[in-house]
Amino acid sequence: MAARATTKKKSSKKKAAPRKKAARKKAARKKVAKKPAAKRKAAAGRAAKTIRIVVVRAPGTNCDQETGYAFERFGAQIKHLHANALLDNPKELSRAHGLVIPGGFSFGDDLGAGTVLGTAMRTRLLDPLRRLVDKGGIVLGICNGFQVLVKTGLLPGYDETGDGMPNRTVALASNLQNRYEDRWITLKAVTSNSVFLKHGDTIHCPVAHAEGRLVCSEPTLDRMSAADQIALRYIAPDGQSPAPFPHNPNGSLDDIAGITDPTGRILGLMPHPERNQFAWQDPRFHRGTAPRKPEGLKPFENAMKHLKKTFS
Repeated sequence: MAARATTKKKSSKKKAAPRKKAARKKAARKKVAKKPAAKRKAAAGRAAKTIRIVVVRAPGTNCDQETGYAFERFGAQIKHLHANALLDNPKELSRAHGLVIPGGFSFGDDLGAGTVLGTAMRTRLLDPLRRLVDKGGIVLGICNGFQVLVKTGLLPGYDETGDGMPNRTVALASNLQNRYEDRWITLKAVTSNSVFLKHGDTIHCPVAHAEGRLVCSEPTLDRMSAADQIALRYIAPDGQSPAPFPHNPNGSLDDIAGITDPTGRILGLMPHPERNQFAWQDPRFHRGTAPRKPEGLKPFENAMKHLKKTFS
């Protein structure tokens, strides 16, 4: 009888051992399974931090779609808004990481290039725009958008009276040739104080404007130079500077094509980088001398790198 009992005990131990082993394997599988799930959850969290950019348009704006698409290529979520909708609901900017004012002829330029939209933004959106930039967001004005930003006073962004309203210290006057200029030019980034640009980069893209000649007083020019706010200059294709006409297409002071604010997060420029997004858009493409990566994408790519880093 004792021998039988011993045999039963041994038998039960043998049966229990495989069960424990199976349980340990199952627990190990669960532990391993948890890691990929956690990684997937973390990745989903990162993906949820979408960079949102508002592209504002007005009657006469004609570059909003391609400008928005340039940001979309680097992962931005674009919201196209009519100027009146943005003016009526400034909270749209609190939910955004950037604002873009594209080229065209906003409100027909009836009172002057960018005057109507610039004045409306100066009187109704100045504080929301400042909050957007203060939190690390960006503002970009291209061609007519640059004219708008100059009218708001956000470029170059000097408040000399202390009343909280930035002074209008620069202007974009009629081209020296007194005609509309539509041609391809070469730009050189000459600032180290812009999230849109890398110092020394060149950008080949077209201009299309009648009022793009930057003018200002000598003290304002000296102040912008000292603060590294001169962002882009026109140069000849071989790098010659100063650039004679037609390389400087409008007679702009000091060959200035674009300026930035003191933070480096607001940029205005007269040329159209969004019109050189594809290699075949560059006239050099057909001569076999265009770079493989279109140069017009540089400001958009750099801005998106900054936004992803800032808001990740």
